Amino acid sequence: MNFTGTEEYVVTPELQLAVNAAIKLQKPLLIKGEPGTGKTMLAEQIASALDVPLIQWHIKSTTKAQQGLYEYDAVSRLRDSQLGDDKVHDISNYILKGKIWQAFESDTQTVLLIDEIDKADIEFPNDLLLELDKMEFYVYETKQQIKATTRPIVVITSNNEKELPDAFLRRCFFHYIDFPDAQTMEKIVQVHYPNIKKQLVSQAMDVFFDVRKIPGLKKKPSTSELIDWLKLLMADDIPAEILKDHDNKNAIPPLYGALLKNEQDVQLLEKLAFMHRAKR
Repeated sequence: MNFTGTEEYVVTPELQLAVNAAIKLQKPLLIKGEPGTGKTMLAEQIASALDVPLIQWHIKSTTKAQQGLYEYDAVSRLRDSQLGDDKVHDISNYILKGKIWQAFESDTQTVLLIDEIDKADIEFPNDLLLELDKMEFYVYETKQQIKATTRPIVVITSNNEKELPDAFLRRCFFHYIDFPDAQTMEKIVQVHYPNIKKQLVSQAMDVFFDVRKIPGLKKKPSTSELIDWLKLLMADDIPAEILKDHDNKNAIPPLYGALLKNEQDVQLLEKLAFMHRAKR
């Protein structure tokens, strides 16, 4: 299997190399990068390109590693025993398979996405070390050894909200998705809007990258925000000329709500605009 990208996802040579290296080494691929740089979508596109099923496990702050393996529903078993249900005699009826178990028991190779692993408790990655390394785990309630029939392609994403343990990092192939440069960004925009006017893209990207360069922004606009902003510009038929004369020092972008996500950043741009006008 060799990943070369898809028509829906622009992949850099470095990212392509990282994906294929992780597959060959049979190691989890740990992807870091700014929010909105396509980390989650990468797993979807790998599955699409290789024509294999995708199993997604989206991590929350309350997620426990055990949930990825299985959970024992003792409450349902107790309720059924009180109702006299015969299925209580088979404990396997109350074992809920997690996403990792689903990937392990698949007859074909799958892509297993563990999304935003840094949202969970600091011990979460360590609790999965053995299972992801050996591709097996033990179910104590049923005395089963679950072992991967076919080793899944594991993609793990992180937004760098917290550091991951060294022992976990050693078992992964790491790649950081750099923020796209202007040329790569044009290709991404073309994928989403093949018929968009080139002049609009050119002027909008100038504004977009200028905004990202402003020091002190709490949240820089990302790729996904640029895509949303362009969609609004096209929907409202905003002419490129309005953006052409735009200077991030004297005005905030039209429809800025698609780019800026908090009032502090809006106030910062308004302050810069006021200071620039005062100098004139």
